[in-house]
Amino acid sequence: MWIDEAVLELRAGKGGDGVVSFRREKFVPKGGPDGAKGGNGGSVWLVARPEQNTLAGYRYRAHYRAERGKNGEGQRRTGRSGEDLELAVPLGTLVRDGASGELLADLTEEGQRLMAARGGRGGRGNTSFASSTNRAPRKAEKGEAGEEIQVRLELRLLADVGLVGFPNAGKSTFISRVSAARPKIADYPFTTLVPHLGVVEIADDASFVLADVPGLIPGASEGAGLGDRFLRHLSRTAYLVYFVDVSEGSGRAPTDDLNVLRREIEAYGDGMERKPACVVANKIDALEDDSRPRSLEEAALGLDLPFFAVSAATGKGCSEMVHDLYHRIQAARESVA
Repeated sequence: MWIDEAVLELRAGKGGDGVVSFRREKFVPKGGPDGAKGGNGGSVWLVARPEQNTLAGYRYRAHYRAERGKNGEGQRRTGRSGEDLELAVPLGTLVRDGASGELLADLTEEGQRLMAARGGRGGRGNTSFASSTNRAPRKAEKGEAGEEIQVRLELRLLADVGLVGFPNAGKSTFISRVSAARPKIADYPFTTLVPHLGVVEIADDASFVLADVPGLIPGASEGAGLGDRFLRHLSRTAYLVYFVDVSEGSGRAPTDDLNVLRREIEAYGDGMERKPACVVANKIDALEDDSRPRSLEEAALGLDLPFFAVSAATGKGCSEMVHDLYHRIQAARESVA
């Protein structure tokens, strides 16, 4: 199951208590204090792992607690510190404070770590309080409580290009054509219920990652359909592709589709409306009226957006498009570097 949100309750371990103890040794008539400190409590860490691609592991368990520190002992034996607890999350996970919404971390690189809850410090034993004026202290500290926090995890896909289109525009067919991704493909709306990533190989040392998210419909930015939930996965992309079904079978004017898609991206915000983009006319193999892709091309040129005509079903124009797209992505990445 593909899950891209989770709320966790995290508690770090309590520090162990310090101890009051005095030496009791044979032939040592005046034993001094030898109570040691308690061990520190374990901390809770969130760690980005590439083998994770969903937050589904946290669907049925929300409470996590690190190990507490052990109490100190006599003979200056310090208590053992509690084990840290590491929770693996996918690359691209945003971590927010559950109460304030403050962004705590954006975990995008393998091995990147966030200490979400710090373990409590172990309390000092009476040995720590000995002095020239107090040679037999009967004082020790309790261990500190570990931090507690509620965190909200939000997964945002790490992709170079995001496909934006209506349901049944042919996005899933296209991504399966140009990459090794194999999303479900059918002839009914909302076939794609979860995002899919595909790596498009241009050459041995040249590739980019393409993201196919569930189709948008009018009002998606306000929660209609499935688009609102998944639009945020396009926020990290360097480039957007407005993918339009130009066949008569769509029952809509291609230019109307383009206008709706652009409005939904603009309404969602998060800076996505400023991303470089292109327009793709799909299903040119199923055309009876050649004026439909021409009208879309004119609209794209009027918006100063590159235009491509392809057939994801037959592969026509797909190779040329992805090669051109690769160079545009490189330029987009360099412009923000």
